[in-house]
Amino acid sequence: MKLTTAQPARHPRPTAKASALAYLMFERPDLGLAERFLGDFGLRTVSHDRERGLLFLRGTGAAPFCYVVRRAARARFAGLGLSVPRQSDLEALARLPGASAIEPMDFPGGGQRVRLVDPSGFQVHAVFGQAPVEPLPHRAALLFNSADAVTRVNGTQRLRAAPPEVIRLGHVVLELAHYQATCAWYTQHFGFIPSDVQVLPDGSPAVAFMRLDLGSRPTDHHTLALAQGFAPTYSHSAYELVDADAVAMGQHVLRAHGWKHAWGMGRHILGSQIFDYWQDPWGDKHEHYCDGDLFTADRPAGIHAVSREAMAQWGETMPRSFTKPKLTPATLAAVIRSLRSSPDLDLRKLRTLAKLFG
Repeated sequence: MKLTTAQPARHPRPTAKASALAYLMFERPDLGLAERFLGDFGLRTVSHDRERGLLFLRGTGAAPFCYVVRRAARARFAGLGLSVPRQSDLEALARLPGASAIEPMDFPGGGQRVRLVDPSGFQVHAVFGQAPVEPLPHRAALLFNSADAVTRVNGTQRLRAAPPEVIRLGHVVLELAHYQATCAWYTQHFGFIPSDVQVLPDGSPAVAFMRLDLGSRPTDHHTLALAQGFAPTYSHSAYELVDADAVAMGQHVLRAHGWKHAWGMGRHILGSQIFDYWQDPWGDKHEHYCDGDLFTADRPAGIHAVSREAMAQWGETMPRSFTKPKLTPATLAAVIRSLRSSPDLDLRKLRTLAKLFG
């Protein structure tokens, strides 16, 4: 399949190469409610600073935190943090137009950061020097007996009904009107590589699944996915669990606690993850997953047609409610602004996207 317009492509000399998705930042009017959902989801509270209105949560891995919530009057996604491996990366990023100076981090783990804003308006922290913490214990993946191999004899599978153990933050997906400029910004300044690109019927790119450039070291199929949308918005974030039983137990526990299910279980096509999606109290989607694909830097990008049916190998087709935008006066105003300002969005494409995902 041939693209008729430019697609995200690896940059020959990026400003820096991100080494990890460090954390996500959200603003919420009720930190207690946020903490309750995220605890049931499987994240662990690191600190709840009621005086400063800050909540930090982690997985079982060595990252000091992966999720920060700041108290605010309205709920919104505030941005993301990307780790870089060298002090010189921060120095190079600090020279970009609109970047902050290098400043100390007052988050768990310390370190330094540079604050930037991408072309879609999302806040991005480039982070260096965070101190890792001692990993927390989590259960081992279950041993499976199959028709071809017996791994468990005189033993049983008896899982305790409890929130699943999130190991780490895996990826974030953002929708944006200024698609080409934003994709190019992440490939140019953080070295992201497109793993797979989904295209519309006219060949124009609609979704870029992008991975870190870690050379010969395998990394997730995507750490950042960018989708052509009507306006800049958070789509979802994903958190790795140890196995499929943990994903299923997560669904069991979250249902029992009355949270709203969004989609799943199933297995994705691009990335191959076994997945299950849930909405937090403000309607933002959070994904449990396991068994994702890992690529090295030399794997070329794939090109695929976009459709609801292309999102899963098995399980229900992605429901329309999963991608239906929230129709508010602010959303409609953002769509009008995007139609006027974005070279990637016109009425024809707007109709195509609405037909596919509205």
